[in-house]
Amino acid sequence: MKKQTKVAVISACFILTACQQPGANLGANVYQADQLNQSQDAKVINILSLSPAKVEVSNAQNQRAAEVAGGVLGAVAGGLIAGNVGGGSVGTGLGGAALGGVGGAAAGSLVSSSTLVDGVTIGYTEDGGLHTSTQVGEMCQFKTGQALVVSTQQNETRVQPNAECPPKNS
Repeated sequence: MKKQTKVAVISACFILTACQQPGANLGANVYQADQLNQSQDAKVINILSLSPAKVEVSNAQNQRAAEVAGGVLGAVAGGLIAGNVGGGSVGTGLGGAALGGVGGAAAGSLVSSSTLVDGVTIGYTEDGGLHTSTQVGEMCQFKTGQALVVSTQQNETRVQPNAECPPKNS
């Protein structure tokens, strides 16, 4: 394997492994820096029911990463193929790299700008009223019974996990 190809493959691996789990920033126990070290309204609630849900979240960060990785890999592959087929001329290699980069970036743009992540619809009582709140998270993070709900702004409910998921097998 040529040195340029190795560099491109390693670069693409770094780009692709940097992809963030979409929706991870929307969990009930995830806070922004400006929400820290200040008083927030909280109440104890009684969770009555839990239902699985799907939540549509932005996948734009992973879409951009796929476009960059596709562009890099396409440019390297296009340059190598055109350079070898075209007799090794620099002009042919550069043209192939440009076309390969455009094609690779276009292929990367096929990654959807949104995706579905696991969520939980929580049915609970608060001050005698029945409410629901759908949140990004896993069913195993919640159980029926008492839990804490935090409001960082008006009409926002963050039902805090009141259970722990079993460790994932690696």
